Amino acid sequence: MSELADSIDQVLDRIAQAAQRAGRSAEDIAIVLATKTRTADEIRAAVEIFSERGVRVGVGENRAQEIAKHVDLEDLGLTRHFIGRLQTNKARDVVRFADLIHSVDRPGLIDALERRANNDGVTQRILLQVNTSGEDTKAGFAPDAAVLKDAIDRCRDGGTLTVEGLMTIGSHTGDEDEVRRSLRDLRILREDLADGAVRELSMGMTHDLEQAVEEGATIIRVGSAVFGERDYTK
Repeated sequence: MSELADSIDQVLDRIAQAAQRAGRSAEDIAIVLATKTRTADEIRAAVEIFSERGVRVGVGENRAQEIAKHVDLEDLGLTRHFIGRLQTNKARDVVRFADLIHSVDRPGLIDALERRANNDGVTQRILLQVNTSGEDTKAGFAPDAAVLKDAIDRCRDGGTLTVEGLMTIGSHTGDEDEVRRSLRDLRILREDLADGAVRELSMGMTHDLEQAVEEGATIIRVGSAVFGERDYTK
């Protein structure tokens, strides 16, 4: 438990220092725990330590097949996020799980989520994922304000999806300038949209959270910085 607490304190310190450099308040940055392969007990322990430090966190699931474990955490009243690549045939499960879906990355997924939300009689909060890195291995809409405006209008026309912001995954490179550029571009896109309802910027993970905070992230997604490295055999 002490090792987990130390890791959490380090994450909070990293966020606080980056926020200070950017002239921001760390309290304005939401933390989502990336819980892929983590057990309910591991997640609960981390959430409780954050709570002891006066920090409320959300949980973010990457895989629809791991949603079931969160039933054991319902007493914590956590905000639930879906942050992984979403297949259209899993739209129903994710709509029923997630308060906010970060990874809406293509028109076909917008259509699938709209149908599921309409069938369930709910309004689903979403973020549009943007491929600001330009890497072929990453999903997302093109980093173009006109493309994003069309996607936002499409969601609004359907009436069951609320676009609250944008999400990106920073460039996978050791070039810090390129990482920062890929994060900064998301903020610039939000400014170009000039849409007051599109507020959130979900960007920054364990390796680039400082740059993300400095570039305006409102939500960061951290996993290994809290829990340690994942077992990639799972």
